Amino acid sequence: MPRLASHPYLLLTLTALFWSGNMVMGRGIRADVPPIALAFWRWMIALALLLPLALPHLRPQWPKLKAHWPIVVVLGLLGVGGYNTFAYLALQHTTATSATLLNSFIPIATIAFAFLFFGKRLSPLEATGVVVSLAGVATIVSRGSVETLLGLTLNTGDLWMLLAVTVWGLYTVGLQRRPAGVDPMLMLAAFTIVGLLALAPAYAWEMAQGRGINPSAAALGGILYTGIFPGFLGYVFYNAGVAAVGPARGALFIHLMPVFATILAAVFLGERPQWYHFAGIALVFAGIVLTTRRRAG
Repeated sequence: MPRLASHPYLLLTLTALFWSGNMVMGRGIRADVPPIALAFWRWMIALALLLPLALPHLRPQWPKLKAHWPIVVVLGLLGVGGYNTFAYLALQHTTATSATLLNSFIPIATIAFAFLFFGKRLSPLEATGVVVSLAGVATIVSRGSVETLLGLTLNTGDLWMLLAVTVWGLYTVGLQRRPAGVDPMLMLAAFTIVGLLALAPAYAWEMAQGRGINPSAAALGGILYTGIFPGFLGYVFYNAGVAAVGPARGALFIHLMPVFATILAAVFLGERPQWYHFAGIALVFAGIVLTTRRRAG
């Protein structure tokens, strides 16, 4: 990925595209694939793709990985074991509107944690960009209605999504503390193994409750998609993008998810975009341009 690595904003945009598909897929197959099962097999597939790329680096870089095991464990629990599992649990109980809106608070959470732990501040232009982009997200999910936006209430699924948002903000900021000199594929494989070890007992409990996978073509195809694109490529791209541009700017690209979700719904579900979709998309892109614009001098 050498050439792509020189285009971090492209990597972050592709990540938002893959993760938008993940949310659509998680909602679409929820009746056939329970949430923890989906998280577990997603990461098993991602690990199978990672290992051939990670193992050649294991022996020479093991001392660095071992010396920094606490942060590796924390990031694995947050980024692999936590966020997607909580998001899939949320999609079992909450509306897509509420989940999308709450997920879009990830950049705000990330900026808050970056300030809290590292003292990082946004410039006035960057802060304006965040507000404009968030306004675009609110326009899309509220369908351009202030009454709809104010009428949103929290249920069990929304609380799971708030937990997912908090976990992802911490993961994004925590990436700044990952051990230097460790190959990105080896690092992600280590995170994935930690996350799978945490998910295994939860998956066993879910099966003990009688919640198994219905092995339909749609369910198996959905699991493969989540493992290859959001799980493997999405995390590789996101980690590389955040490493290049920092957590605050990197997390802002999460605001592209409702944009891509609108497009995917139009293409695959035949839903016709409305005026508020176009207005929201314009605001999201304007906010990203403001926030990623380099300061003069």
